[in-house]
Amino acid sequence: MIDQVRQFVINALQRLHYDASDVTGSTRLGQDGLDLESLALAELLIEIDAHFGFAFGEDDTERIALMTIDELAAEVAAGRIESRA
Repeated sequence: MIDQVRQFVINALQRLHYDASDVTGSTRLGQDGLDLESLALAELLIEIDAHFGFAFGEDDTERIALMTIDELAAEVAAGRIESRA
């Protein structure tokens, strides 16, 4: 499942017009990596929510911005982010 979430995130970044050619699981989402703007991060989380059925809270955004793609994928796969199911 982690691989599926990772690939989904990379594909979503491409849909959001980010260059994902050098993106790996260890790429950070925030300033020391992709440097996603808050709106882009919110759009990414909305896409993950719609596809995997996870609801993200306002408090999650800042924490997720500090994660790598694999850290985010692991949390989604493990259900550690609040599930709507």
